[in-house]
Amino acid sequence: MSGRLAQTEGLTDIQREILSTVRDFVDKEILPVATELEHRDEYPTRIVEGLKDLGVFGLMIPEEYGGLGESLLTYALTVEEIARGWMSVSGIINTHFIVAYMLKQHGTQEQKEYFLPKMAAGEIRGAFSMSEPALGSDVSAITSKGVRDGGDDGDFVLTGQKMWLTNGGSSTLVAVLCRTDEGHPEGTAPHKSMTTFLVEKEAGFGEVRPGLTIPGKIDKMGYKGVDTTELIMDGLRVPADRVLGGETGRGFYHMMDGVEVGRVNVAARGCGVAQRAFELGVSYAQQRHTFGKPIAQHQAIQFKLAEMATKVEAAHAMMVNAARKKDSGQRNDLEAGMAKYLASEYCKEVVEDAFRIHGGYGFSKEYEIERLYREAPMLLIGEGTAEIQKMIIGRRLLEEYRIQG
Repeated sequence: MSGRLAQTEGLTDIQREILSTVRDFVDKEILPVATELEHRDEYPTRIVEGLKDLGVFGLMIPEEYGGLGESLLTYALTVEEIARGWMSVSGIINTHFIVAYMLKQHGTQEQKEYFLPKMAAGEIRGAFSMSEPALGSDVSAITSKGVRDGGDDGDFVLTGQKMWLTNGGSSTLVAVLCRTDEGHPEGTAPHKSMTTFLVEKEAGFGEVRPGLTIPGKIDKMGYKGVDTTELIMDGLRVPADRVLGGETGRGFYHMMDGVEVGRVNVAARGCGVAQRAFELGVSYAQQRHTFGKPIAQHQAIQFKLAEMATKVEAAHAMMVNAARKKDSGQRNDLEAGMAKYLASEYCKEVVEDAFRIHGGYGFSKEYEIERLYREAPMLLIGEGTAEIQKMIIGRRLLEEYRIQG
C-alpha cells in the first residue's frame, strides 16, 4: 500500500523505474516470507539471488566496471524500499556497498579493475570490519595489527580479533582496519597509523583461509537472517597489493568516508522500517473495532497516526537531503549525522506506536509488528550510536558557528 507519505520530488524516469521495480520485488518476494525466515534466523538466499538479478549489488558501481552508476540518492531510496520489506536484507547489501564505495573512491586502478566488476555482479560480496570486542565507538583504540613480514615482496601479517562483522560468513571480501605503525615516529596520532586491508576469503564459517577464522553467527535479538560474526586473524598473510589505495596509514580516512555514506543508508533503513510500521498501524486501526466503531475513529488513535506520519515524513526528507548533498560533491557529515540520528529515533517511536495500536496482538509472533519491534533497536546502535551522532553534529555546529574574537 503506497500512499502520500515519503514521496521524493524531482526524480528522473530511470530512478522512478528502479524504485518501482524494487518495490514490486519487495511486495512479491520479501514481505510474504520475511517474518517466517526471520523467526528461523535463516539467510534469505532466494531473495539475495533475486536482488543480484535486478543489479542491486552494482547500483552505485560505475558503468565502466559493469555497475549501474547510480547516485547515493537512488541507492538510499532503494535501501528504504528494501528495509520496508525486511531490514536484514538491506544489511546484506549495505556492507557490500560500503566496500564497493571505498574501492571506487580510494582503490588503486588494479584493485578497481579486479574487484568492482565481480562486486557489481554480486559474485564477490563485500563486508567491512572496524569494531573489536573491547571497543565500540572508540575506533582509534583498535589493537589488530598488520606488520610487514620482512620479505622482499613486502607482504603483511595480520593478527587480532574483530567484532560485529555484518555478512561475516557470506562475504568473500572483507575490508579490515588494522594498526600499522611502520614508518611513524612514536606519538603519531592513532588515526594516522591505520591501514585498510582487502582480505579475500571463502564464504562460510570456521577457518576460511589460513590464519583467518569466522567462528559462527552471533545470536541476536533482531536483525536476524543476516550473519553477524567475529573475525579472528592469527598470522593472516596479506600481499602488499591488497592494501587499499596502495599506501599504509590512510585506513582511518577510508573507513570514515565509507561510514559517512553508510550513515545515509542507516537513515534510509530507519525510514523504510518506520513506513512499514505506519502502514501496519493505519491498516490495523481500520479493521479493529472497539466500543462499536473502528479504533481509527477514536481520537486517541488518530493522534497517534498523525504523529507517526509526521515522523515518517520528516525522517524521509532529512535522509533525502543528506544523500543529495553528498551527490552534489559537498561534505555531508552534519546532514548524514542528523538524518541517521533522527531517522533511527523516529523509527523506534513509530514502531512502538504501531505496536501499541495493535494492543495484545502486537506481542504475538503471528503479527509482523512483533518482528519490527525487535529490529528497530539495531538502528539506534549501528553505524555509530545516537551519542556519537550527536558528538559529530555538535562539533560540526561549533565549527560552522564559531564566534570571532
